[in-house]
Amino acid sequence: MGTVGVGLTMSLDGFIAGPNDSVEHIFDWYASGDTEVTVPSGTMTVKVSSASATYLQEVYTTIGALVMGRRTFDLTNGWDGRHPVDAPVFVVTHNVPEDWVREHPDAPFTFVTEGVESAVAQAQSVAGEKNVGVGAASLAQQCINAGLLDEIHVDLAPCLLGDGIRLFEHLGVTPLNLEIAKVVAAPAVTHITYHVVERGGQA
Repeated sequence: MGTVGVGLTMSLDGFIAGPNDSVEHIFDWYASGDTEVTVPSGTMTVKVSSASATYLQEVYTTIGALVMGRRTFDLTNGWDGRHPVDAPVFVVTHNVPEDWVREHPDAPFTFVTEGVESAVAQAQSVAGEKNVGVGAASLAQQCINAGLLDEIHVDLAPCLLGDGIRLFEHLGVTPLNLEIAKVVAAPAVTHITYHVVERGGQA
């Protein structure tokens, strides 16, 4: 079985988005280089540094399923039925968007109303030997509190936002001890992978 990890771009002061979900400056690194990388779905091509290109291609090949939140799903309109990573998506939600499901009957999305633990378990079953990727700050926090994460991947953007949506808050565990497993220093972003080595108890 693969790992369960969260991977998000974060500003130096800890935000994954600014006020009103603004991503100004956060994702500048996706257009900062001269190496083209097309996402697995074929729906988007980014231009990054060669170091970031190698990193992204490695990540894409290792993901077997995704766990996403309903808020992110709504903001992206369900990625029009096909996530850029082109893997099965398990959406944690309180209710199933029936109209959207009828409009996208072939979308590889499963709506999970039983909570994040169930969504991760279902994603692991589908992913097999590949990894499960978790998206959205709230889900990352829930996974940390439930002891579900094996890895945390941070694409550290060289900017300060000052306000917005924090990646690490509302945490009920203390402490969570990590070790740095990998650092890829690219010109416009630093990719850092942490392994969870010890999970604390509930605060």
